[in-house]
Amino acid sequence: MSELLSELGAIVGKRGLLVGESRTRRYRTGFRFGSGKALAVVCPASLVELWRVVNACARAGVIVIMQAANTGLTGGSTPDGDDYDRDVVIVSTTRIDGIHLIRDGKQVICLPGSRLFELEDKVADIGREPHSRIGSSCIGASIVGGICNNSGGALIHRGPAYTQMALYARIKSDGTVQLVNHLGVTLGDDPETVLSRMDAGAFSEGDVIDDPALLASDPHYQDHVREIDADTPARFNNDPRHHFEASGSGGHVVVFAVRLDTFERQERIVDFYVGTNDPAELTAIRRHILGHFQSLPIQGEYIHRSAFRLTARYGKDTFLAVRHLGAKYLPKLFALKGRFDSVASRLSWAPRDLSDRVMQFAADLLPQHLPARMRDYDARYEHHLILKMGGAGVDEARAFLSSFFPTGRGDFFECTPDEGGRAFLHRFAVAGASIRYRALHRDTIEDFVALDVAHRRNDADWDEKLPAELADRIVGVSYCGHFFCHVFHRDYLLKKGQDPLAFEHAMLALLDERGAEYPAEHNVGHLYPAKPALERHYRELDPTNSLNPGIGQTSKKANWA
Repeated sequence: MSELLSELGAIVGKRGLLVGESRTRRYRTGFRFGSGKALAVVCPASLVELWRVVNACARAGVIVIMQAANTGLTGGSTPDGDDYDRDVVIVSTTRIDGIHLIRDGKQVICLPGSRLFELEDKVADIGREPHSRIGSSCIGASIVGGICNNSGGALIHRGPAYTQMALYARIKSDGTVQLVNHLGVTLGDDPETVLSRMDAGAFSEGDVIDDPALLASDPHYQDHVREIDADTPARFNNDPRHHFEASGSGGHVVVFAVRLDTFERQERIVDFYVGTNDPAELTAIRRHILGHFQSLPIQGEYIHRSAFRLTARYGKDTFLAVRHLGAKYLPKLFALKGRFDSVASRLSWAPRDLSDRVMQFAADLLPQHLPARMRDYDARYEHHLILKMGGAGVDEARAFLSSFFPTGRGDFFECTPDEGGRAFLHRFAVAGASIRYRALHRDTIEDFVALDVAHRRNDADWDEKLPAELADRIVGVSYCGHFFCHVFHRDYLLKKGQDPLAFEHAMLALLDERGAEYPAEHNVGHLYPAKPALERHYRELDPTNSLNPGIGQTSKKANWA
């Protein structure tokens, strides 16, 4: 493989080629799960370099794992163990960023390294919003990664990240690389000409083609989610409705650009905070709002007391970093943490997870960060719902909640802007809190199992009560979710000595009995099986199984052997 490494080095230069255990560690290790060996990590600085890298790897017959921000929760953008039948090359796209506004900002074209927070900032200047909003796991999440995973869906009007308009490459059955331009932009015919023009943004509005047959978002999701009596979930990764070329591809194509819709920003927004000890009250609120409101909520985030309390302590530094520095600085902070951990791992005297211990020690010294009314609701209520309404929906929600509450089991309050911001930021920090807890309690917990579950739209029994046999295996849980879509994120903290895989399989069997789907929005990664529709999508895109093989617990071998 020395010839391949020499060729890759010639393409991307010394800075762009990383080899060796320490230099590649943070690329080979997933944000939550997954790790394995890699021949090299390649960091191209342009679309043309990316094209040349992929062609060189295809000629050499190696596996390519495309990676953007590496913020996934299921290990889907890193190697999974060391049982591949070919060498693995990780290709990181973080150096290839760029966002182009088209059609007066009603649409955007995004390159593979561009981040969701960058898109939010860019379209905010023209009074618009992106297809997704930063969620609990999206610390520096990439736009293209979201499309490839059909991730997101927190914004109830818009559903999962989805487009039918993309510029991408696929490896054909004969091993050659084909560039496919379904972006709706005339850029030429020669691949390097096409990509160099996209690199430079060398196209005009006259080069942009509007094809009514191709969508840049899902226009039907808000009608779909309103079907509250449907016996199927609203959204999940194995749903073929959102499999189209790059969308839902799970890394089985190389995406150079995607074209997406943006959305008009609502000027009048109010957040409402609901607390109750009766989950049936939240069910009644959800069904009434989806069934009767003229204006759907912008967001409706559920947080259980378990997640509230875990995050109040172990997500505090994430909360404060975003609040005072902004989300755009988090990728740099996490990169710095990764480099620190890499150095510390080589010091025999340094304890494991040293960076987490230092950050937690500092966070514990800082003053209280959550508003008094939120902490009061934590003391009084087990179930919390944060409801973001816009426009006429504000008055609808205010009138309905005022007539519904107070009850003997629950109540609500209308947030000040500061309280609303802190409430959603607290919800944002939930996913990282479990990671921090694991790092600091390895002596008492074996690991945690993270499940990403979509319940049926008509399922009133969403409040999970574990069978005693499973409850005995854990020390605690952390539950949150996107309530109106009936999508829940559940972390189970396993007692020392418990088998995470056995626990996960037992949980999945229970979910199968209930007609739930999984994963809901974080890609199958290496934790979940790809069901037949999704595996067919992968096979059609990647007949040689050279791009991210093994995803969805499928074959890791060449040609799907």
